[in-house]
Amino acid sequence: MTNQKTYIEKSIDKNMQKTMMLFSHVFDIKTRTLLFNNKRLCVVYIETITNKDIINERIIKVICKVRKGNILTDIPVSDITLTNHFEEIEMALANGNAVLFLDSEREAYIVGTNQFHPRNFSEPSAERTIIGSHDGFVESLNLNICAIRNRIRSSNLKIEIIPVGKEVTTNVGIVYLENVANEEIVRKVKERVDSIRIDFGLTSGKIEEYIEDSSYSPFPQVLKTERPDRVVANIVEGRIAVLVEGDSSVSIMPVSFFSFYQSPDDFDVRPLISSFLRIIRIIGFFLSVTLPALYIAIVSFNYEIIPVDLLTALKGSVDYIPFPPIIEAIIMQLILELLREASIRLPSSISQTIGVVGGLVIGTAIVQANLVSNPMVVIVALTAISSFVVPIHEMSFSIRILSFPMIVAAALFGIVGIAFGWVYFFMHLIKLESVGAPYFSPVAPIRLTDLKDTLIRIPIWKMNTSPSTSNSPKRILSNRKKEWKRDE
Repeated sequence: MTNQKTYIEKSIDKNMQKTMMLFSHVFDIKTRTLLFNNKRLCVVYIETITNKDIINERIIKVICKVRKGNILTDIPVSDITLTNHFEEIEMALANGNAVLFLDSEREAYIVGTNQFHPRNFSEPSAERTIIGSHDGFVESLNLNICAIRNRIRSSNLKIEIIPVGKEVTTNVGIVYLENVANEEIVRKVKERVDSIRIDFGLTSGKIEEYIEDSSYSPFPQVLKTERPDRVVANIVEGRIAVLVEGDSSVSIMPVSFFSFYQSPDDFDVRPLISSFLRIIRIIGFFLSVTLPALYIAIVSFNYEIIPVDLLTALKGSVDYIPFPPIIEAIIMQLILELLREASIRLPSSISQTIGVVGGLVIGTAIVQANLVSNPMVVIVALTAISSFVVPIHEMSFSIRILSFPMIVAAALFGIVGIAFGWVYFFMHLIKLESVGAPYFSPVAPIRLTDLKDTLIRIPIWKMNTSPSTSNSPKRILSNRKKEWKRDE
């Protein structure tokens, strides 16, 4: 796109010449010249991304039949706009719309005829649903907005579209509830999205890098999901959803650390079960970060805390290993990461086979070769399983990275190093923010009323106030109160 605005001229020949120069190497651009109001009218469109039925039936046939009149009122298409800039014409054609030039007029008509073929709604492969809705977002911004509107039928649901990009513009939708979301947070999100300077290829991941508070933190500060029910639940609680045209992932902000360990399925099972599952996930976080480091610290420094019988068995398994425990742990962690990446990149029909066979063969061979001890294989396997319990995979990647500095700290200082490592992690979590909101809320700063839906979940009918983790004004949810009483 050109940076300087170019205006439409009265001569249709000059306008067509400029248009064809803009799309000089586009093989599928089509033109059709007609007569309307005794003037030449030219219809321009790109054949492969336009709805040819609309062009033939509602534009060309109608113009040939009417001959005289007003394009804005006589063409039976709801989306017709006027423009006098070639930049808007270029954008309209690239988006699949048709452009009508009329001789001796300095304005052109843009008719909505775009036709893209998004895939149908399907369950996201990365976020399996146990109980509840099984649909997921697709790559169409309009369809994704429709999925949200279908669940939130309120006039307070606000959707603002911001075009982002220099060479290729991508529409970004900001969705929030006006009477719930914090106005200051909404303003910050709009400003940060509007300030993005990128040529093309905008995705939700790139938006996250542009607007997050700390790009070098290992913890994600924006929650990305493909589940409409998760997005709707967060919008109702006062958070903001950012949708990108051509991307099936929706970014939710601001979020807390505990948001990544919660699932929409938690509200479809009994409170005791969902609370137990959340505690298991948090335990998995501590195990995946600490378990290899704890093994190294005990074997290298603090072996006196191990029972004598267990120490004897442990000594027998590590006597013939030529490497220190830290090298064992790093070798096994790297092998595990290689297997993970290989299983992701390979076709699904053989990825599971590679994971199982590769893990068994490599694990057995490396133990028999006395390169790694049996206990280390067990520890790394438990670590891998613990990292898989996170509902959001982006957090799973983060905790896998955190295990490596913790291993180094344990190898240097033992259990004291692990303690200092956790102190540093908690200090970082407390200091971190997500679009201005405390990342470790409601634990730091402490908000007792919000703990009812964090580590545990109390019954829904006892959640009488909206959470303040999103920095939104606290609301009384009177409709959630349990009105009936048990018969005596």
